[in-house]
Order: sequence, then C-alpha cells, then structure tokens
Amino acid sequence: MKASLQFRLSQHLALTPQLQQSIRLLQLSTLELNQEIEQALVENPLLERDDDPLATSMRVAADGAILAASPSVPAGDAGGVAGAGAAGQDGGAGGSGGTDSLLDWGDGSRGERDDDDDVGLTWATTRPSLREHLLGQLHATCAAPLDRALVELLIEALDERGYLSCCLEELRELCPPEAGVELDDLSAALALLQSFDPPGVGARDAAECLRLQIDLLMRQCSAAQRPVLALARRIVSEHLPLLAARDFNKLRKLLDCGDEDLRGAQQVIRRLIPHPGVGFLEVGTDYVIPDIFVRKKGARWMVQLNPDVMPKLRVNPAYAAAVKAARGSKDTEGQASWSTRLQEARWLIRNIQQRFDTIFRVSQAIVDRQQNFFTHGQIAMRPLVLREIADTVGLHESTISRVTSNKFIATPFGVFELKYFFGSHVATDAGGAASSTAIRALIKQLIGAEDPRNPLSDSRLAELLGEQGIVVARRTVAKYRESLKIAPVAMRKVL
Repeated sequence: MKASLQFRLSQHLALTPQLQQSIRLLQLSTLELNQEIEQALVENPLLERDDDPLATSMRVAADGAILAASPSVPAGDAGGVAGAGAAGQDGGAGGSGGTDSLLDWGDGSRGERDDDDDVGLTWATTRPSLREHLLGQLHATCAAPLDRALVELLIEALDERGYLSCCLEELRELCPPEAGVELDDLSAALALLQSFDPPGVGARDAAECLRLQIDLLMRQCSAAQRPVLALARRIVSEHLPLLAARDFNKLRKLLDCGDEDLRGAQQVIRRLIPHPGVGFLEVGTDYVIPDIFVRKKGARWMVQLNPDVMPKLRVNPAYAAAVKAARGSKDTEGQASWSTRLQEARWLIRNIQQRFDTIFRVSQAIVDRQQNFFTHGQIAMRPLVLREIADTVGLHESTISRVTSNKFIATPFGVFELKYFFGSHVATDAGGAASSTAIRALIKQLIGAEDPRNPLSDSRLAELLGEQGIVVARRTVAKYRESLKIAPVAMRKVL
C-alpha cells in the first residue's frame, strides 16, 4: 500500500482529570466528601480549610428527630443510614403466616440506655451482654461443678434472641467422654438456665419461650387470674399457629371458650417477650446530615443548602505568591511540581462549588415538581422520572442520578433521600397518572381507618382506589401493602 498523509476532523469527549474529579465529587455523600477533602489537605500544602468540618452541623436522626451536634460528637455517615430515604413511610406491623409473626410482639424497651457525656463513667452505664447477665446469675447459685460447666456450655450455645439453637444431643457430643455427661444432666442444666432472667431464655422455639413466661406468671398470680393464664398456656403450647393466623373461630371451637376468655388470653400472650435476648443487644442511633433544607417563602417552597456541610476551602496566599514568584527560577522541575499542586487546589475548590451549585439546582427542580407534597404530605406526591428533571436543569440523566444518591433533604414531614421523590406511576380514569408513593400513602390511610373486626381485603382496597379514579389491580395493592410492612387481612383481624 502507498503511504499518504490525511487530515480528518472529529469530535470526542475527553475525560480530563478535572472532569473526572467533578464527577466523583458529585456522587459522594457528605461524610465521603469531607474524607476526600481531608486527604487533599494532607497531600497538598497549598490547600487550607477555614472551617471545622461537621463541628456545628445539625444532626438528624433516621426517625426525623433533629439533634444539635456538639464538637465532641461527630455526626454520623449520611450515606450509611439504610432507612432514611424511607422516613415517613412506616407501615403497620408486618408479619406473615405461621408462628414467626408472633416474634414481632413484646417490649422493645429492654436494653435501652441513656447516652452519658462523661466518657469516664461509660463502664458504669453500659448494660452487660446477655452472656454476662446469665453468667452473673450462674455464679450466684450453689450448683455443682458439673452443672455449672454444663450451664456455661448452654449459655455459649444461645443465639442473639436468647434461644438454644442446637439440640441437647449435639451438645452432649461436644462434652469430653471422660466427663460421662448424659442427656438427663443436660436437661437438668437447661432447666436451671431457663429459671434465670430474662424469662424465656434458653427456649428452643417461640412456643416454649412463651410457655416459660406464662409458667412464671402463674406462679406469681392470684387465683382469679389463673384460668386466663391457663388458657393462654394451652394456646401457646398446642395452637400457636392458629393464633398467628388469627383463626379465632377455630380456636373457640378447639378450646371451647367464649370471646371474652379468648380475648383475655390473647392480651396475655401479646404482653410476652418472644425474643428475650434481643434487649441485651447494643442498639445505636444512626444519624443523617441533611444537605438541603426546605423553607416556605410566600406560597412557594424553596430549597436552601445546609451551610454547615459546605466546606470553606482556600489556597494559602503566601504559598501561592511564592509559587508565582518562583516561575522564573532555574529549578524548573520543582516549579512545575508546585504549579501543579496550585492548579489542583484551585480545581478542587472550583469543583466543590460546582457540586453544591448542581445539588441546589436539581433540588429546587424536584421541589418545584413536588410542591403539593411539602404542603399535604405523601398522599399528594406526583409521578416523577429522572428525565423530567434532567430536561429542566439541562443535565444528563446519569448526572441527576449521581446528584440524588446519598443526598438528603429535611422537610416538614421528615428527612428523605432525594431519590425518594422519584417513582413510578399508575393510570387514572381521567387519563392522568398517580404516583406509587401517593397510592401507598392512600392504602395506609384506608387501612388505618378500617374496622379491626372486619378489615379491608386487597380486593376491597383495589375497589376503593377505583372509586377515587385510580386504576390498580389487586396484586399491585398487595405489593404496595407488603412494601409498607402491613400484614394481610387475616393477620389484621381482631376479636
């Protein structure tokens, strides 16, 4: 082939280091952004920070409660809170058929403790673990050495719920042959463990856990209370699946009792704790730092960037002047290195400013589309897709997706991730569309107002939505109800 020279004109997008940095900063959460800045401050001496990051930021708990953060208590990672984007859409008590639905009952206050500002007293205010709590009771007994060792073995075999997750035969195989441990020895040790606090510890299933607690109540109750407790004990021992399925008609026939007695026994069971060990778990509060606040100005809702999460960066003026003065020096290699650092510092400051400007523009566009939500709540949410916001602000859909990830907005109804305001739509009789979020809120409202003795089925909910002009199938209603963690109609029925 003959060699030749040709000129060709073409266009292509080059991802320069500055553009790559801009894209990366855009998708970072508040905590990740500060980590990126701290790394840049370490690597680039020309970069300075005038503010104390997150020292005075407003911390917002995942349930929407606002707490002021002190300088000694840094705010949590906004990107690490799993349920923050779902704040305000708490459903009813969930549960499926079978005995596992009983595991949602009980007092969740066990194991909570107040935060103590004095770090030196933390050891005195920390609640012991379940293992430590049980071992403390064991050491206070006069059990024989073999029984004590077997109870310790059983304690080590408990799961986080306080249940014995393996059978006694398996534990017997773990014992050394020379100890001569029999199943009767393990059964006696288990009986001793099950007499400890919390009541129900050491049970092998939910039925045994509830029965142990009822037995304790029967030893402490008066003669007038004994019939109701005996009925409750019979239910958890023999008919717990029927109670979980709320098949009250069949329960009445099998137990040969009236509605009043059955209602009293049900109330006793509902006050029991199906997971006695859960109260000893360490429970921490997750926090979200909102990037945007929503304020009403006149008749319009407006967004405001949280000034406490906006880093205040600058280029060190003395170093910058020294770099500028050294441009004519002979040390060209050192001069190029410092000039590069100066340029990188300016790029970072410019890209961070651009990041917050983009967040502001996108957030305001979302708020403009969802004005009714900020006035009336979830039931007024309108359908919204990324393309609609992208066309409004003149950005690509991928950019909108980056902006709305791990960015949170504080509203009158709680703290939400920006992605929360986007959702699918369902057709209406009028030819329009209703947001899936609004439909879920309406379903929650209808179920909240239903008659507990005659709850609404999914088919009936679909009919009621149809009467309001929302065309939705029964299976769609069931999907939305399950996403709200609301139990099916049979589980919501009460006597």
